[in-house]
Amino acid sequence: MEFFKITRDIPFMSYGKLTTSISLLTFVFAILALGFKGLNLGVDFTGGTLIEVSYAQPANIDAIRKVLEEQKLPEVSVQNFGTAKEVLIRLPLKADVSSAQLSDKVFSTLKSQDASAALRRVEFVGPQVGKELYESGGLALLLVAAGIMGYLALRFEWRFAVAAIIANMHDIVIILGMFAFFQWEFTLTVLAGILAILGYSVNESVVVFDRVRENFRKMRKAGVAEVIDNAITATMSRTIITHSMTQLMVLAMFFFGGEALHNFALALTIGIVFGIYSSVLVASPIVMWLGVSRADLMPIRKEGEGLEERP
Repeated sequence: MEFFKITRDIPFMSYGKLTTSISLLTFVFAILALGFKGLNLGVDFTGGTLIEVSYAQPANIDAIRKVLEEQKLPEVSVQNFGTAKEVLIRLPLKADVSSAQLSDKVFSTLKSQDASAALRRVEFVGPQVGKELYESGGLALLLVAAGIMGYLALRFEWRFAVAAIIANMHDIVIILGMFAFFQWEFTLTVLAGILAILGYSVNESVVVFDRVRENFRKMRKAGVAEVIDNAITATMSRTIITHSMTQLMVLAMFFFGGEALHNFALALTIGIVFGIYSSVLVASPIVMWLGVSRADLMPIRKEGEGLEERP
């Protein structure tokens, strides 16, 4: 299916230095944000208290948040959980108050506000558990990146693997940098979104790389830049349709998914935008600069090779 028919190849590679320079500046900015501000880690990583409360009628999230802030709990996170009548409250650890005292204080406040409030569960996440989750999340990112590099090196060639992983790391660092710069809360759901973007972004690179390999067979007199330009242009319609439909779904989660899915959808949105950019305007120029050629993807058989196998 091709809704957007582009008849002339767009000279993407002629802008390669400009687009990679923009990417490099954005990457450096993200690194600086991570270095100076750091991530605003949620309760999942830092430890804290999770309290689930149910109501007889749909809960007023804003009123709950306001009454808890009046009790000097400004860092509390309040969101719907499952249904409109269920509320999940996250509280960070406090040095001078135990988790049990904190949960009792929160529930008594909510009970005084609404007598129908019923305590469903209370969970305590210690700092050691949070540290293990943080380390496991980092290990997961490294393993996924290594798996992607291995897959691309086997399917295509090492230059494609290097280009794709640089583009993917570019996306991940920019997502982390934006979360650090704006101090958006970084939770396990955000980490899940980042892992999803790793797979999503590499899929776009594979589509372009497949067309590049095919073009090397078909466009025998064309240069490397022309081959790559044609590959990107030929996949533009597919790119626009796929990413537009995906982004519609992500926007639905962003606007209607509540606080539980807000930052998850935000991470996906940033990843989708930069994933398109990096797959087309970062990975492809890097492949070209690494010196990929027709011979790398289509090994030339030597004259007489295999004669001894003939009957």
